[in-house]
Amino acid sequence: MSIHIDHNLFGVTDKSKYDALHIPAVFHCKQRSICDGLEGLCVLLRRTSYPCRFSDMIQRFPRPVSALSLITNEVIDFIYDNHCHLVTEWNRDVLSSVVLQQYAETISRKGSPLNNCFEGRKHDAGMLADSGLLNNMGNFAFSLAGQPVCAYGDPAYPLQIHLQAPYRRGCLTQQMEDYNKAMSEVRVSVEWLFEDIINSSKFLDFKKNLKIGLSSVGKMYIVCALLRNAITCSYGNQTSQFFDLESPTLEEYFQ
Repeated sequence: MSIHIDHNLFGVTDKSKYDALHIPAVFHCKQRSICDGLEGLCVLLRRTSYPCRFSDMIQRFPRPVSALSLITNEVIDFIYDNHCHLVTEWNRDVLSSVVLQQYAETISRKGSPLNNCFEGRKHDAGMLADSGLLNNMGNFAFSLAGQPVCAYGDPAYPLQIHLQAPYRRGCLTQQMEDYNKAMSEVRVSVEWLFEDIINSSKFLDFKKNLKIGLSSVGKMYIVCALLRNAITCSYGNQTSQFFDLESPTLEEYFQ
């Protein structure tokens, strides 16, 4: 079936994102449905850009609801299987010693009392343990001079060489309070990244349609994060503008 799609409607103004993601020329679904690769990417982008039913998409993609569902899942699986490691594992290309040192110096210039902090997180301590992040940081998170660089979390985190946290409530000196305030001001920029993902993929914010066990919620979020990262590579984002840093190119990120 030949279907004309206005790719500009989905931010695919050229084939750069398509090529960077290594989207195949054709997707073959389990029920023998066949879909052009670029069309499949557009189906996924339409599905995730705003909460909608597959039946609402038929006017633009004249296919049965079942076929649209299969195509969406096929594209999600492809992007996840080929690129999930970029956000679920330590990316040594994007987080090299040179880049980590650059991040730490940039955050320090923005007012951070720490000169070796490259990231701030507000997260659950149990999820931190499950992620394996601390093990990866113990192996790879060092500046060019060999100095450990750290992430900055909330008070629930355990203090370690690669993980710092604010001073806990109690009898704090003025210097301690100033430290907490300064770190909080630069850490808030991390929340912008999560907001970027939701703004680009508003389907993720439609909680009534995201049911664990009935749909691949975690997989879909990771895929949407990768798609948002592709946009950031092309156009930057609020965080890169705030810290005056250039984003990696599509080719560098998805190599």
